[in-house]
Amino acid sequence: MTAAAVHPVSIKIDEDTKARMKRLADARHRTSHWLMREAIAQYVDREEKREAFRQDTFKAWETVRTTGLHATAEEVEAWLARLEQGHELEPPTCHV
Repeated sequence: MTAAAVHPVSIKIDEDTKARMKRLADARHRTSHWLMREAIAQYVDREEKREAFRQDTFKAWETVRTTGLHATAEEVEAWLARLEQGHELEPPTCHV
């Protein structure tokens, strides 16, 4: 990361959280700054994945609504049960 890419920001946290952060940073031999950057990075990564999953769900639902193609819960459950038993099977075929 280059110095030009880093921009300082400030956040307000309560004293208890600040003290907890300091204790954890000391225990990990890191700075509070490092812990906060790591926590933010992990949060953003996780939430981006969650949002991508959410958008994929909306797209899939829209496809079902417009095409009518689907597999029933019973078909999917039977397929999953066979997979669990060790059988290599293609997923159920979608139908109207």
